[in-house]
Amino acid sequence: MKQFCFWDGDTLVLNILGTPNAKRDAIGKVKGHQLCVSVTAVPRAGRATDHMVRFLAEEFGVSVSDIQVVFGRMNVNKQLRIKAPKRLPLVIGQQELC
Repeated sequence: MKQFCFWDGDTLVLNILGTPNAKRDAIGKVKGHQLCVSVTAVPRAGRATDHMVRFLAEEFGVSVSDIQVVFGRMNVNKQLRIKAPKRLPLVIGQQELC
């Protein structure tokens, strides 16, 4: 079974299913091999992904430059690499697979 996250050294690699245009920014549940993340931004020219990166930077306690969008900038299916996260949201802390 594919995992929604794994470590590559000190970098956390996250597979995300994004939901743009949501009521609020939120980290949701794990669905299959992806973590659901909702953002309020509209999906236009990568703006929702940029907004998601800013939101997740705050959640993980890193700067925006510490998050790399591997693929999916213009798609709901994306992969992010978060360099040395200082905090882990509960859903990731609970996952022993990570």
